[in-house]
This record gives sequence, structure tokens and C-alpha cells, in this order.
Amino acid sequence: MKTSVERLTGLFVELTKRSAGLQPALTTPNPPTDAAKPELAAAQPSAPLPVTHATRGFDFDATVAPADVVTAAEIMDREGFAIDAVTGVDWIAQNEMEIVYDFFHPTEPVRAVVRTRVPRAEPELPTISPVFPGANWHERETHDFFGIRFAGHPNLKPFLLPEDADFHPLRKDYQP
Repeated sequence: MKTSVERLTGLFVELTKRSAGLQPALTTPNPPTDAAKPELAAAQPSAPLPVTHATRGFDFDATVAPADVVTAAEIMDREGFAIDAVTGVDWIAQNEMEIVYDFFHPTEPVRAVVRTRVPRAEPELPTISPVFPGANWHERETHDFFGIRFAGHPNLKPFLLPEDADFHPLRKDYQP
């Protein structure tokens, strides 16, 4: 019987092939542990990877194209996962914003991360809130702090910042 991580790896193969141009800024955050595994060293950075929970804090990592985030969320939902967090990362040197979706399985000890990248100048991608209603507030918070727009979001108004705020304080070029 396949584990959740093995099933996810198989399900994400096609999605990650379409995101071949999206490379995570840090492909191996913990090189001594994960690089020692030949199956990981040979993998493409955007390929779905089973990773070591003890060194990374999660068991599965996939990078998908922005247009595929809803499909990725649907896969995670079908496999019984729940959304834990949605956040952004400002890769100012690469002129990109990364959106990180953190999932957990309520009955298995498995955590999974799905990532995507969008240009800093036009940071927009589809919302996953129709698939995971709990993502609603996470996406609003990410919009507040990073300026990332979630197309189709039912209520993308400020969540933590004042309604008249015209700044995004977690962008690396933010000046108070």
C-alpha cells in the first residue's frame, strides 16, 4: 500500500513538469542531509520530492505553475489533506514572489508544501478558497503583507492592515 507521500509524488508529476521554469530560490535548504540521498540529488529542483521531515519540517515539496494552484489544491483535498497556512516570500533579487501552501493530513503524520512563483510587478494567481474555505483568511493576510492578489477571492479586503493602507510591510523594499 502506497503512503500519502508516494501517492502525492505520483499525482504531482504532471503539474511539476509544467512548472519546469519555476525554480525555488533555495532548492536544498539542508544539503548535508538531503543531498546525501542519491534519489534526491538526481531530481530536478521543481520535481515533487519526498523530503526528510526532521530536517525540513515537512514530508513532501512540489513547485507548480501559478495556473495550477487550484488543481494542486484539489489533489490535496482528494487525498484528505487540510490547509494549515498560506504565506508569501519576497525574492527581491529574483524579482519574484513565492506563495507557499502548507498542508497537513489530519489522520496521518504527513505535512506537505506546494509552492509557486509570480512576478513581483504583477503578483496574482487564482484563489484556492473555493477548495479550502480555510484559505480565505490566509490569502487575505498574504495580500495585506505582500500585495499578492488572489483572483476570484470572495472578499479580498484588508484583514489586518487598515482599509486605507497603501503599503505591504513584508515586502523587502518596504520603507516605513
